[in-house]
Formats: sequence, C-alpha cells, structure tokens
Amino acid sequence: MSWLFAYGTLRQREVQLAVFGRELTGEPDALTGFELSTVTIGDPEVVATSGLAEHLILRRSDIGEEITGVAYSVDEADLIKADAYETSAYQRTKATLKSGRRAFVYVAA
Repeated sequence: MSWLFAYGTLRQREVQLAVFGRELTGEPDALTGFELSTVTIGDPEVVATSGLAEHLILRRSDIGEEITGVAYSVDEADLIKADAYETSAYQRTKATLKSGRRAFVYVAA
C-alpha cells in the first residue's frame, strides 16, 4: 500500500467513484514547499468527471505555503487509475507530508 495526497478534484466523491470505482479512505494532512495555482483542463472526459474546466495544480515554491488535503491509502492499481485521470499538465512525484508520511502527489509537469 502507498499514500496518495489529494488537494483538488481527487477529493470529490463523484470523481473517486468514476476513477477508482469506490470512495477512498483517507486522513487529513498537509504539504509544504508548493503553491496552489490553477490549470485549464482540455480533456472533455476529465471535465465531465470533475464538473470543472479549471483544476488546482501545485507548483514548487520556496515560500512554503501549507497546502491542506487528504492522504489516501491506495494500491498500485489505484495509482494507475489516477495516472489515467490526470492530464499531461500533471506529473506524479513523491513528497513528505506534514504528518511525516511519504506520499505520491500530482504536481505541475
């Protein structure tokens, strides 16, 4: 099992049901060293799933803004599904959360 830190649409129940086929189990957590921005999503399937054309995206920052979100317990199959949902604007990387957990997180490519 791994951790996946979600700060945007992956926290939405309807997105989780569409992407993973179930609601994920998670715990509140936070991440520093990034800042929140937005990106316009051009993939109509992702827009239909999330209901939003503008999604949040993380960009590295020296400011150290604290980004709140949820750390979800996931397996490799879940990560593959999340990769398929995220557009080319994102890349999956690992980061250390405020709790000390090492988690995958999607950031600006």
